Amino acid sequence: MLSQTMIEVTITEFKVKCSGLLERVRRTRQPIRVTRDGKPLAEMIPHTPVQDRAAWIASMKKSITIKGDIISPANDEDEWEALRDIGKESKAKGTD
Repeated sequence: MLSQTMIEVTITEFKVKCSGLLERVRRTRQPIRVTRDGKPLAEMIPHTPVQDRAAWIASMKKSITIKGDIISPANDEDEWEALRDIGKESKAKGTD
């Protein structure tokens, strides 16, 4: 497979032919680089369709097996550092 070089157009040409250049990118799926003074300024690339989130999640149907309780915490609450800290604060304030 031969590598194609990206088509380059000047900013002036882009301003004149904007609609046609965008249509060309859409039709050919080949990007176009816009330059100013010979330096890259921007690239027009073909739109990439966003995958439907619902279809993506549905594609996993029957591929996952849930084992055990997925709602409850993985360990006991007395092992939670944050709850221990709250208990220490309550005792220090005398609100325990």
